[in-house]
Amino acid sequence: MTPRFDTILAFVRVAETGSFSEAARRLSLSKSMISRQVSALEADLGVRLLHRTTRSLSPTEAGRAYLERCQRILADFDEANLLVSHLQAVPRGRLRVSAPLSFGVGHLSACLPGFLERYPEIELEMGLTDRHVDLVEEGWDVAVRIGRLADSSLIVRRLAPVRRLAAASPAYLERRGTPARPEDLAGHDCLTHGTMIHSEWRFIEGDGKPMQVEVKGRFHADNGDVLRDMALAGLGIALLPSFFLGDDIRAGKLVPLLETYVPLDSSLNAVYPHGRHLSPKVRAFVDHLAASFGPEPYWDRGLTAPGTR
Repeated sequence: MTPRFDTILAFVRVAETGSFSEAARRLSLSKSMISRQVSALEADLGVRLLHRTTRSLSPTEAGRAYLERCQRILADFDEANLLVSHLQAVPRGRLRVSAPLSFGVGHLSACLPGFLERYPEIELEMGLTDRHVDLVEEGWDVAVRIGRLADSSLIVRRLAPVRRLAAASPAYLERRGTPARPEDLAGHDCLTHGTMIHSEWRFIEGDGKPMQVEVKGRFHADNGDVLRDMALAGLGIALLPSFFLGDDIRAGKLVPLLETYVPLDSSLNAVYPHGRHLSPKVRAFVDHLAASFGPEPYWDRGLTAPGTR
């Protein structure tokens, strides 16, 4: 016969306090009830759990082993109750969020009014930087990050896919021609991210195998908006996430290139520190972002599907 939860709880409190009277007080039961519950537990298990004398009370060897496991069960039960209470709690308090500069200005800020309207007891602080902040050391609750994330002590939740696209202006393509394969980029001006004269762009071959192509150009920047502006000005080919280029492609200001060699996808992610429990305010914010952006982000609407011309 499986022991009932109340008999297990009675045994644990008696073993921890070394007293039927104290266990009864903590559980708001009579001493005789606690004694009957422990006796019933021992009968169910067919083993003596406690040494009883007129002066002392202590667990037997079997009782000590059983106590340790029962304490774990009760701890898990308490944690489950606390988790549920957190889920039901009203999100409130100060929420500190770090996000990339361009994405924060161009897309994240647009979904924040709805979040703040829904959760009036949250005070939101937003920090926009392309630097990967140290969430724990700098006191951030959650960060929005783009790309493949290295293993770390952070919890990662994928919010939406992020496609990368190669694109150039019609004027540039008329002047320099349209690359048909990734290898053709060697003869083009490529607008590269960072400060390196030479850079490698990644694509996918027809069999799905990743390939890397070395590119170069006359302009380099560490900001996607600036690279997009240079592409619009006809200075070269940019390789950027689709949330930078979608509006311009739909408007005909930029032309997508090499669409059968779609660059490897990455993702938009929310990251936050490990903790015993996820706070209601962080959970609410991450859920709001997932609903706002994924699984099919609005910035990809009307663009050619990956892997097609």
